[in-house]
Amino acid sequence: MTLVIMAAGMGSRYGGLKQIDAVGPNGEFIIDYSIYDAIKAGFNKVVFIIKRENEEIFKETIGARVEDHIEVEYVFQEIDDLPNGIKVPDGRVKPWGTTHAILACRNTVKENFAIINADDFYGLDAYMSMGNFLKNLDENSYNIGLVGYKVKNTLTENGAVKRGICEINDKYLTKLIESNVECEGGVITASPLDGSPSFEISDDTLVSMNMLGFTPKIFALLESDFKEYLEENKDNMEKCQRVIPDTVFKYIKQDKVKVEVLNTSAKWYGVTYKEDRPMIVSSIKKLVDDKVYPNDLWEN
Repeated sequence: MTLVIMAAGMGSRYGGLKQIDAVGPNGEFIIDYSIYDAIKAGFNKVVFIIKRENEEIFKETIGARVEDHIEVEYVFQEIDDLPNGIKVPDGRVKPWGTTHAILACRNTVKENFAIINADDFYGLDAYMSMGNFLKNLDENSYNIGLVGYKVKNTLTENGAVKRGICEINDKYLTKLIESNVECEGGVITASPLDGSPSFEISDDTLVSMNMLGFTPKIFALLESDFKEYLEENKDNMEKCQRVIPDTVFKYIKQDKVKVEVLNTSAKWYGVTYKEDRPMIVSSIKKLVDDKVYPNDLWEN
């Protein structure tokens, strides 16, 4: 099994890879803990999706730390990696979204795989759930796994966060409502990004954190979807972006894929706001103190 880490946006968000804040006691990044947990869950390869200009610094920092523990490969999300006949418009500098990012792996990933965000801490239990799903997933299947977190385990005290609210029928996803989610006075409110009315949700409502599992069959669907999306947005080529939840939901509605929602008891950590950093540093310190992680993650 392969862990695909979407890291092409890290440089722009943090002002360069050297400026990524260390959160572990020996300078570990969140991404280090992701790989450590994935190895425990049975993943044996990691593929980093990065910008080509970040290759050297990425290899010198994160890559050098983990390459003795797991097979490592790099792929690049190139802005000109487009379907035949489609050109990058003048002035376009932003990448084309997460659907396009995953497509960058189509010639590298030949086995069942999971995707994660580089800057989210998912927790070991989430990797165990996903690993068990992928181990039992026929490589010719179009089924998808999605780790569903209890929303109470994904919130920050410092403001709203973007989450995909899961609607589920008999363990399969029927709808994903991309929303801003905020807790005030013990009441959790979801405000859909499409402008639909806000609504209250319970603290055990399941949400998506972009941890999804696929077979290599997904690449043909992503390729078709991305091409259709660009053709539909030919008048908005300067700004349009295709994100993987929208692609997946499109194929759910067409009955081409089934998405099984996988339960986890894991707690998410991330740095959505700069004020979140002390919380994640102290949380990881507690996990180290409780022997969940070694003090020096890669010393052995």
